[in-house]
Amino acid sequence: MEVRVRYWRRMAHSMIEDVYMPIAPETSDGKWPSTRNVANALEAAEWNLPSSRKVAIICLILTETGLFSIFVAGYVFYLGKSLTGPTPHDVLELPILSTICLLSSSITIVLAERAFNRDRVGLFKLFWFATIVLAGLFLTMTGAEWRTLIYQKGLRISTNLFGTTFYSLVGLHASHVIVGMCLLLLVLIFSLRGFVTIMHRERLKMISWYWHFVDAVWIVVFTVVYVIGR
Repeated sequence: MEVRVRYWRRMAHSMIEDVYMPIAPETSDGKWPSTRNVANALEAAEWNLPSSRKVAIICLILTETGLFSIFVAGYVFYLGKSLTGPTPHDVLELPILSTICLLSSSITIVLAERAFNRDRVGLFKLFWFATIVLAGLFLTMTGAEWRTLIYQKGLRISTNLFGTTFYSLVGLHASHVIVGMCLLLLVLIFSLRGFVTIMHRERLKMISWYWHFVDAVWIVVFTVVYVIGR
């Protein structure tokens, strides 16, 4: 019986060492630290969970990346398989100006974010507004392009495989630009009314991440549709 008691005592002591030694070793005099010290060590060693907003936006970006990949793959797969015209070479022109506007908006939103972090509210509003204007110009020029394609060049979504895949892919991207522009407008309205403070810094960063994603997707769309596809 005494042997069993000693055995279980040794087991209990070993378990305590396994739990506490990595975070609260013995003191110089060989004694175990106090309960308060152990609690402090546990609190210091506690793993901090990542921001829920960052996790959410990363998951959203990964999901949207998969969605765009499907549409891009579909466009490439059906490229050149239309039985009737018009073809991409016949009707598409390089949207250089709209591309410059959209990619420039990534620069202005970065400048807006830096101004906000430095507590330069006026400069933040200016660059944020510039981002919205550039996004609006991109959508306006995309709409003008579609109007020309539909009414002057006869390319509709039901014309052929090229029309279906073109409007699906470019339209999907345009819808994401519209969503991002709505978020930008909401932030601008709230900032003009004084509701945006330093406490919203992370939320602004998440919106900028989404906007950079939209711009990056356009680089892929531009390359596949207007460069390779033509």
